[in-house]
Amino acid sequence: MSVAITPQEKANILSEALPYIQRFFDKTIVIKYGGNAMIDEELKEGFAQDVVLLKLVGMNPVVVHGGGPQINDLLDRIGKKGEFIQGMRVTDAETMDVVEMVLGGHVNKEIVSMINKHGGKAVGLTGQDGHFIRARKMFLKGANADELVDIGQVGEIEKIDPSIVAHLDAADFIPVIAPIGVDASGESYNINADLVAGKLAEVLHAEKLILMTNTPGVLDKDGNLLTKLTARRIDELFADGTISGGMLPKIASALDAAKSGVNSVHIIDGRVKHALLLEVLTEQGVGTMIRAK
Repeated sequence: MSVAITPQEKANILSEALPYIQRFFDKTIVIKYGGNAMIDEELKEGFAQDVVLLKLVGMNPVVVHGGGPQINDLLDRIGKKGEFIQGMRVTDAETMDVVEMVLGGHVNKEIVSMINKHGGKAVGLTGQDGHFIRARKMFLKGANADELVDIGQVGEIEKIDPSIVAHLDAADFIPVIAPIGVDASGESYNINADLVAGKLAEVLHAEKLILMTNTPGVLDKDGNLLTKLTARRIDELFADGTISGGMLPKIASALDAAKSGVNSVHIIDGRVKHALLLEVLTEQGVGTMIRAK
């Protein structure tokens, strides 16, 4: 049951957001959209509203989305089991077809439609458009130092051309990007969305990178939220196994972005309604902040 607030309380809340609106005016905020926030209908609507509001008050939100659950659903329907190694999806040719269908098609179009429904001007892209995400085949390190593990059509980012996104921002559009890259010969690659969001934040010189997850943030081994992390502390958490599995690429991407000039990186709980506004426009925040030092 929601608690009614008075008009005066509403006015106070709005006035408290003013310094954040001023601080981040005309600044780029890259948002990795994923987890429950992409599945729960109320959270989906709230996310779209938040993105439109940030744009209307003068910020430049750029959305990079995942779609793991939706990919898994379609793989299940065709009788194919998803496989992960070190948090990365093994992607053979058939799985790549599914990835392109889900990410570049259904999911991207749904996000664009939701944002536009709430008054935004969203445009959907994949890295194949204008070849703006150039990729190369990724190999993972095996158990032995000289062993490489082939995980199929999974890419690592060679470079990102920021010009398409910059032009859209300048024209008041909201870019919505599916993490599919392409190599020089036109071969498509599935790229982890956290890695795309992190690299995009770097090349756009973003003020903030926000990664939405299904956890309160980064947790220690006792399940306590770590609200602030530095590069040194993250190295310790990698070493003792606290950070593992699907959190590995997320934290690695966050740390690279912080080291490359993104002012602050936030891993937030996308299960919290309006988590994006809470992170950008209030002092409290709803997750873990990562800085280089």
